[in-house]
Amino acid sequence: MMQQITQGICVSVETFYNSDISNPGMNEYIYAYEITIDNFSDFPLQLKSRFWEITDALGNVRTVEGEGVVGKQPFLDPGQSFQYTSGVGVKTDMGKMAGFYVVENLKTKEELKIQIPLFYLNPPFKMN
Repeated sequence: MMQQITQGICVSVETFYNSDISNPGMNEYIYAYEITIDNFSDFPLQLKSRFWEITDALGNVRTVEGEGVVGKQPFLDPGQSFQYTSGVGVKTDMGKMAGFYVVENLKTKEELKIQIPLFYLNPPFKMN
């Protein structure tokens, strides 16, 4: 599990290779990732948007950005957590992802960039 704390917000990531829907013969490798966001700060926040850089083993980079996560823009009071699972496909058996969330500090109305730790997409058959 990878973790990073930015301004009291902890983002944890765990990844899973999905062999059931991956198709290596067609260069389709599918991963799920579970993210937990813990608000250890002293202010309530709302997650507004996300930005991802997805890089395959050949160095090809794809960016994804948009509002919220999995169709939600959750509110987190101090001490609260939010967890979600999403997925990504890459054309090589390994890759990596990193990015950030934009959250609003609901006390000050300031927007903050919260880092998502770099994490790797590695299938179990490559982990010897």
